[in-house]
Amino acid sequence: MIKIVDVYKKFRTNEVLRGANLEIMDSETITIIGGSGTGKSVLLKNIMGLLKPDCGEIFIDDIEITRLKEAELLEVQKKFGYLFQGAALFDSLTVSENVAFGLRNIGKLPESAIIDRVRECLSMVGLKGIENLKPAELSGGMRKRVGLARAIAHKPKYILYDEPTTGLDPIMADVINDLILHLQKQLGVTSIVVTHDMKSAYKVSNRIAMLYLGKIVSVGTPDDIKNSKDEIVHQFVEGLSHGPITLNLEKA
Repeated sequence: MIKIVDVYKKFRTNEVLRGANLEIMDSETITIIGGSGTGKSVLLKNIMGLLKPDCGEIFIDDIEITRLKEAELLEVQKKFGYLFQGAALFDSLTVSENVAFGLRNIGKLPESAIIDRVRECLSMVGLKGIENLKPAELSGGMRKRVGLARAIAHKPKYILYDEPTTGLDPIMADVINDLILHLQKQLGVTSIVVTHDMKSAYKVSNRIAMLYLGKIVSVGTPDDIKNSKDEIVHQFVEGLSHGPITLNLEKA
């Protein structure tokens, strides 16, 4: 499991995380919701060790990662797959080379096994036969799916999704939602999704956590969140223009 304990992170004078606490259980899909700029992606990057918190602790399978040396942290990071918001494909590489990028860096598989794994992962995300295309030849939804194929190529235990449906039309967004559900069931991975798309959050999640003012202010099932009496949660999930979130923005 993953355990986040009193994590703080600021950039100059901007306090993004202000004592965030969260426990993530094995094999669940948990979605972190919150407004734009509230620190959701920063929290993901702290979980994976791409950023280091100013204080607090992060445990990955009982290993506290914030004080690990680089080589030790790298071993923990191998447990993660990461789907970046814009897919973050390398434009100069083919689809096959993009998916294989992490596998080749690990350097433990023969080339024939890498090619087989690339085809297998592309098939899992519904993209057979596009190995030789370049990212510029793909639609937005296809690029997201190639990014997801790359994220699962090394068989991670945890998959982190950073705004997986942003920029997609409603139909393709639902395709991505179905893929998240399918991969969680097929691979048994633990999935952490960051989004402000409530339709997606309700569909893919076992639990939903809301981040507000740098803290997790509510955690519950999709039904718990949908029917929450908490003013902050209610305003966000209903998309209301008046409430405590708006008042806080006006004071900023």
